[in-house]
Amino acid sequence: MASLGILGGTFNPPHLGHLVMGQEALDQLELDRVLLMPVSDPPHKETEDDPGAAARVELCRLAVAGDERFAVSTLEIERGGPSYTIDTLRELHASAPEHELTFIVGGDMAYSLPSWREPAAVLELAHLAVAEREELRRSDIAARLASLAPPERIRFFDMPRMDLSSSAIRRRAAAGRPIRYLVPDAVATAIESRSLYRTAAGRPAA
Repeated sequence: MASLGILGGTFNPPHLGHLVMGQEALDQLELDRVLLMPVSDPPHKETEDDPGAAARVELCRLAVAGDERFAVSTLEIERGGPSYTIDTLRELHASAPEHELTFIVGGDMAYSLPSWREPAAVLELAHLAVAEREELRRSDIAARLASLAPPERIRFFDMPRMDLSSSAIRRRAAAGRPIRYLVPDAVATAIESRSLYRTAAGRPAA
């Protein structure tokens, strides 16, 4: 039985914070592999300045190229429509029921879990791996989710504080500012060479 972590997101673009979160979950929770799962259509927010699903998938593949601990899944992209976690977990479980699934989230997303579609079913199909942040205490999250599942279904791990966001990186790229060291080098090269995110902000590529 393999222990598989799932790290979902728009990845628009993927940055070092995403990879550090996946790595820390993998290391501290003894996962065998982490799947980056780019969404097709996030149900809770609009995808701003989206270069398209194919481009986001390619950026994810560039981000983890050469690291066998990570892989990229196109399951949600291929399914299309709003990307609900419960649908993804059911599909993963149906295709490989022998795998133990762990869904990786930040503390803010964990706290919002009761508002998700079928939250109790999410925790039946997967452990929830929560990256602890200073803003939300472990006890607050545990209390918030107590009615949904036994406490052993929630697993916490530490993560270095990194104030990175995809939206900030898009703004830097739009302004022609450097994004190297904020994203993997291959991702920075692809964004620059294709002028991704430059025209979305109304500024021509230099």
